[in-house]
Amino acid sequence: MFYSNAKYQFYRQSSNALLRNSILPAFATTIFLSAFLLFSVQPYFTKLVVPKLGGSPGVWSVAMVFFQGVLLLAYTYAHLLMKFLSFQKAVFVHGCVLVFAFVYLPLGLSQSWISPPNEHQELWILGLFASSIGVPFFAVSANAPLLQAWFARSGHSHAEDPYFLYGASNIGSFLSLFLYILAIEPVFSLNTQSMLWSSGYLVLAVSIIGCGALALYFPMQANPARSRSSAHETRWEMDKPLAWSSRLTFLGLSAIPSALTIAITAHITVDIASAPFLWVVPLALFLLTFVLAFSTRQVVRVEFLARLLPWVAILIASSLLMGASLRVFASLGFNLIGFFAAALYCHALLYKLRPGANHLTEFYLWISCGGVLGGLFSGLIAPQIFGWVAEYPLLWFLTVLVVLLQGQSFRARTILTISSGVVLAFGIYQLGALELSSGLNDVASRGYLLLFLLVSVAVLQMKARLAAVPVLFAAAAVTALQFGTYDELVSHRSFFGITKVRHSDDGAHRIMVHGTTVHGAMRVEDTDDAGPEALTYYHETGEMAAALKSIQNRMGGHINEGAIIGLGTGSFLCHRRPEEKWAVFEIDPSVIKVASDPRYFQFVSDCAPDTRMVLGDARQTLAREPNGRFDYVLIDAFSSNAIPMHLLTREALQLYFSKISEDGLLVMHIENRKIELASVVAAIAEIEGWSLRVAKFKNNDRLATKDHVYPTHVAVLARAPEALGDLAADPDWKSVSSGDTSAWTDDYSNILSALFRKYWNTS
Repeated sequence: MFYSNAKYQFYRQSSNALLRNSILPAFATTIFLSAFLLFSVQPYFTKLVVPKLGGSPGVWSVAMVFFQGVLLLAYTYAHLLMKFLSFQKAVFVHGCVLVFAFVYLPLGLSQSWISPPNEHQELWILGLFASSIGVPFFAVSANAPLLQAWFARSGHSHAEDPYFLYGASNIGSFLSLFLYILAIEPVFSLNTQSMLWSSGYLVLAVSIIGCGALALYFPMQANPARSRSSAHETRWEMDKPLAWSSRLTFLGLSAIPSALTIAITAHITVDIASAPFLWVVPLALFLLTFVLAFSTRQVVRVEFLARLLPWVAILIASSLLMGASLRVFASLGFNLIGFFAAALYCHALLYKLRPGANHLTEFYLWISCGGVLGGLFSGLIAPQIFGWVAEYPLLWFLTVLVVLLQGQSFRARTILTISSGVVLAFGIYQLGALELSSGLNDVASRGYLLLFLLVSVAVLQMKARLAAVPVLFAAAAVTALQFGTYDELVSHRSFFGITKVRHSDDGAHRIMVHGTTVHGAMRVEDTDDAGPEALTYYHETGEMAAALKSIQNRMGGHINEGAIIGLGTGSFLCHRRPEEKWAVFEIDPSVIKVASDPRYFQFVSDCAPDTRMVLGDARQTLAREPNGRFDYVLIDAFSSNAIPMHLLTREALQLYFSKISEDGLLVMHIENRKIELASVVAAIAEIEGWSLRVAKFKNNDRLATKDHVYPTHVAVLARAPEALGDLAADPDWKSVSSGDTSAWTDDYSNILSALFRKYWNTS
């Protein structure tokens, strides 16, 4: 009997030791898996939604607001759960939440939110996300603070300071994002991704319940290390409540990098494409800063980052001033490096100021709240209150201001310094806006002045940070003058981008600019009575006009009906013949408003006042048109310089051809400064058996006159070579092979490869 009891005790002690040793691996692995699922679902589901709204970069911005909002709700839930319920009840309640989320699996679009409205798209996106993935995302979002709090109450020797587990969480998040763009998105269809995610969720739910059981089996009181350390016990039980100054600090330091994440994503996607590859990189860098900042081993000192950031701000300002003239990878590199440094500084300062472990869930709650406020500012508020993308330089201003004021007490001297900076900035802006200073009215002079002021801030902060504050405010005023809208005739900022109208430098033309790209121009001086002349990419000697003339001649002088996807200024409508009917499919109501207003442009009013304007995403609105209706369809949809990807897929081109008559032409404007698209169109044409010709507008005398005639790149597709008419024998129109490029579909696209092809072809 004694031998049996001893053997039983031995096995019990051995199993307990084994279980105790498994606590840390179990919690770390579960937190890693939870974070992996949490961040892999974000690009997956947003990619499902983007085609519903014309490929607008705004979809990702609003999606980020949703994800951060649900994260805040989940962190609040975790905080209340651990504060008001016993440990056992908290584990039970969260287990029930995890089980309830299975009702929403596998993931997919809610059938109640299929068609987006023509306005207030932000609210529609939030409703679609909430009804489709709200509950599963909430259940997964709560895991990070809950599991850390459970670990802190376990009997493990490292339970005193569980913040290091946040590193495991962010490593999982970081890896999931990069694996998504490198392995998941290119290999698996969206349906397969949904099933894989659901399977991972099942494993996660089981793991979380197991972690809760482990923590309950080895409660905090059983930890021998705690009983030997009265100092640790005192810290756990007797930490004072957080001061409101600390809470507000946590709020601000988390809001700035969150807002910057959305702002820089919008900044870098405006000229390329709204695609997971470009969403994921800033978000992954954001998470990497958490990994580095919340590491138990300090990787970068906060003081070093504080010295560095003002110099990085000069790099960011230089890239903004250079604009489209800067090569794509240089622009991406400058802005992403700057963003990484700013986010790392804020997060490292957060970790340095972190409270004791008993305030863990509240600390994360304030971080999450700051994240939501930052997301709301960049994703929803800024587009409503600013006529230009002011939030990006504004957030950089706030970041450098935090550096200059960090450690300063708000006594009279500090307040006076900030006040003088505000007055100085106001005075400089008024001088420029009222054109009272010739130096502030010249674009180049303002650029040099901005760089001089930023260099002054960087130099001053090395010895006298407070003295640099007024200079920073002056730099902010010059930035507003350089990039603002005070000299625009009109500036409309909608969900789909910013549409501006301004005069050319010589005053002879009126120009429409969307994002960073000219979308049309009209001469306003030395005009004749013949009506407005189509310029920019749509001039009479250009390829789009040549393709239309070809089919008009082949069909006896005119086509029956034509369609344009993407209105711009409406200048292409001036190539229509009187007998023709035309329809324009445009997603942005502000573009229709500007183009149709004769105070700005007369192309629509003079050349085609009876044009049928169809508002909405082209793939959805065009699908409602009768098959074979149009003889000529021009795809000219651009968001700034980017063509929405869902308009370039095999399924999209199949839709276009279903609406084109048997001998009709599909014309695609594929000019892009950043990505190569001709081989993508060629790959689709080869699969479908369509005839394809591609032409580039050559430099000629019209370009040399600076008459706002721009080079462009055009593809023409037809069902048979005969339908190409004169273009088939024209040496300027060349056949193109896809080479190694794969056709894009609604389930597959490769923006990164297109970027590299463009980069190497123009190097």
